[in-house]
Formats: sequence, C-alpha cells, structure tokens
Amino acid sequence: PVVIVRASNNYGPWQFPEKLIPVIIQRALAGEKVPVYAKGENVREWLYVSDCAGAVFKVLEKGRTGEAYNVGSGEEKRNIDVVKIVLRVLGVSGKLIKFVKDRPGHDIRYSLNTGKINGELKWRANMGFSAGIQQTARWYVENQKWTKSVERRIK
Repeated sequence: PVVIVRASNNYGPWQFPEKLIPVIIQRALAGEKVPVYAKGENVREWLYVSDCAGAVFKVLEKGRTGEAYNVGSGEEKRNIDVVKIVLRVLGVSGKLIKFVKDRPGHDIRYSLNTGKINGELKWRANMGFSAGIQQTARWYVENQKWTKSVERRIK
C-alpha cells in the first residue's frame, strides 16, 4: 500500500546549511551579507519540521491507500519578509541584506491546498512561524559546531 505526502517548505533544527533559513542565520551570525534573489518577492509556505513529521505519521496511520496528501501550515511569507524576521530574531541589522540577480526559472510562489489532510485526517500544523523561527534560530546559535562541520563536508 502507498500513500503520498507532498509537503511545503520545511524548516527547523538540523536543516542542511545551504537552505534559505540556515543560510540567513549563518551569514548573519558571521556578519556576512545575506543574499536575497531579485526583490525577495517570491512566496513560500513554511512548515516547521516537527509538524511535517507529525503529518507524515498521521497519513501513515489514517490516510487512505493510493491517496496523496498536501501538508502545509497555511503560513505564506515572501522571502524578503523571512529574511527580515530572522534578522530581527537574531538582533542583527537589516543592512546585511544584499539583493542579488534572480536565478533563471525561479518560481514566484509555492503553496498547497491542504483541505484533504485538514478535513479527512483532522491534521493541522501546531507551530506558528514566529515561534518556529525563534526555536530554529536558537538551535543554530547553540549548534555552530555541527553547522561548521557540515559546511566543511559539503564544500
């Protein structure tokens, strides 16, 4: 039997350093410029990693065989707003923001209709973006050694 889970952008502790939120945190902590593509208008729906894991378990337990379930928080943010929120949580100046040329084919918006998982399985994300970013930032601040070791291995 197969069930499919399609999740929105995840974030949280242990995320590889090349992803947007860890990049923002690491660069800000180092006092380096934080790159933002174009004007940062691209929109993403963000889902805290433990909420995603909970949704996967819910789908495994209660989902219908052969069905696909979209998993998201319903919290959409422009990339520039994500950068500003993370910098504010870290107590770092927005002067570190550096707008860079957009990459070819960069999608404007990622968002999911989560009606099926919300309705059928009564699942909803528990972690709001603000609280999730605070926990994520704290984790990265406290785990610089891990982040540095991963960065060394992927370079």
